[in-house]
Amino acid sequence: MSNPTHVATAPGAALDTLTSVIPFSSRLRTGRALAVDVWSIFNALNLPPDCINLGQGYMNFAPPNWVKKGVENAINNVASNHYSHPKGTPRLRKAISAHYSPGFNRTLDPDSEILVSSGANEGQYATFVAFLEQGDEVIMFEPFFDQYLPSVTFNGGVPVYVPMHPPPPDSVSPTSNDWTLDFEELRRAITPKTKMIIVNTPHNPVGKVFTRAELESISKLAQEFNLLVMADEVYDCMVFGEKEHVRIATLPGMWERTITVGSAGKSFAATGWRVGWLVGPPTLLTPTLAANTRIVFCSNTPMQEAAATGLEQANERGFFEQQLKEYQERRDVFCSYLDKLGLQYTLPEGTYFVLLDISKVDIPDNYNFPASLNGRGRDFRAAWFIAEQIGVSSIPTSEFYCEEHGKIGERFARFAFCKDLDTLHKAGERLQKLKQYQKK
Repeated sequence: MSNPTHVATAPGAALDTLTSVIPFSSRLRTGRALAVDVWSIFNALNLPPDCINLGQGYMNFAPPNWVKKGVENAINNVASNHYSHPKGTPRLRKAISAHYSPGFNRTLDPDSEILVSSGANEGQYATFVAFLEQGDEVIMFEPFFDQYLPSVTFNGGVPVYVPMHPPPPDSVSPTSNDWTLDFEELRRAITPKTKMIIVNTPHNPVGKVFTRAELESISKLAQEFNLLVMADEVYDCMVFGEKEHVRIATLPGMWERTITVGSAGKSFAATGWRVGWLVGPPTLLTPTLAANTRIVFCSNTPMQEAAATGLEQANERGFFEQQLKEYQERRDVFCSYLDKLGLQYTLPEGTYFVLLDISKVDIPDNYNFPASLNGRGRDFRAAWFIAEQIGVSSIPTSEFYCEEHGKIGERFARFAFCKDLDTLHKAGERLQKLKQYQKK
C-alpha cells in the first residue's frame, strides 16, 4: 500500500492536515486552495441566526419577472433543454453583440468575437488555461478578487502583486478614486516572464472605476511589453454619478490584446444562473474556446436564453438606467448610516461594495474568537466581532491581499449593499451600536 499524502494547510484552516491514501495533485497546494477561505469562515451557518448578511455579494431580491419569464419560455422549448454550441447559443451571442457593440466602438461578430461561459469566473479560468505556460507571471492589483489566485496558480502561473494605495486614515470623505496605482511600481513589477495583467474595473472590493488616464498608462505598458490584458468588467452596469466607464479594449492598440469579461449574474441579479461572456478578437477567443470546450463543453442552455431575453429587452424597458438608480439609492442609504457612525469609509463610484475603515474598532482583549481566525489579520477579528455583537456580517479585506501586503487590507471590511432597502436600513441602524466600541 502506498504511503498516505500528508499536507499541511494554511494558517486558520479548520483542517490542520489532510491525509489521503491516493496522492492528489500538487497544484492544490497552491493558491490557498487547501485553506478554509473567508467565505467558509463567514458563512451564515457560523454566524448568529439573526445576523444580517452584508458580506457575500449576492442579492436578496429576484431578477425582473420579464427576465424570469425567459427561463420559463426556454424550459418549455425542447431545443433549449439540450446542449448549446460551446460558443454559446446563437441568440445570446447576437444579443451580446447588439448590446455591447456601441460600447466597444465596433460591431462585434457573434461567431468569432463573443464566447459564452459558465459564469464570468469560468470564462476567466478558461482564459488562464488558454494562455498561461508554467512560470508565466500574472500581475494582479491588490486588493484582488480572490478567485484569481488559484485560477492562475492551477494553470502554472505566478501571481505578482501590485497594491493600490488607499487614502490616508485621516483623509476626509474619500472616494474609490482616492485608491491609486503607482505606475513606476507597476513598471518595476514587469519582468521578461510577465504574460498578463488583470484589470478589474469597476473594482471589487474597492468600488474604483479606473480613469481613462489610468487605463492609458496600463495600456502603454501592455503594448511596450507585449502583455495580454484580462479586463474583468462584470460590474460595468454599476457606475455612479458622472463617472465614465472606459473599456480598456477600446483604447488604441488594445483590442488585439484584451479579453473583456461580462456577467449576466451581475447584470440581472441572477448570480446563480452562472452565465458569463468573453469579448475579444478571434486570435484570443479561438484558443479560449478550445479550453472552455474541454472544461465545461457548453453552458446552461435555458439560462443563456433567459439572459438573451434580458439583453434584448433591456433598452426598450430602460432597465439598466432604472437598476442603476436603485443601486445608487441603496449605496446612498447605507452610506448615510456610515456617516452617522463616524468611521471613515470609501464611497464607491462603482459596484455594490463599500469599504469601511475598522481600524478604530476597539475589540475587547478577552473576546473569545474561533480557532478558524488563528493566524488571520486583525480585520478578521474585527469583522467577526461586528457580526456577533452588532449583528451585521462583512468580509475582511486582507483576504484579497498577498501575505506581504496584508497589513494594507487589515484596515478595512467590505460591506455589500446589493440588498433591499429595508435590509440596509436595519443593518445601518444596527451598526450605530459600534459607536460604543470606537477608540477614543
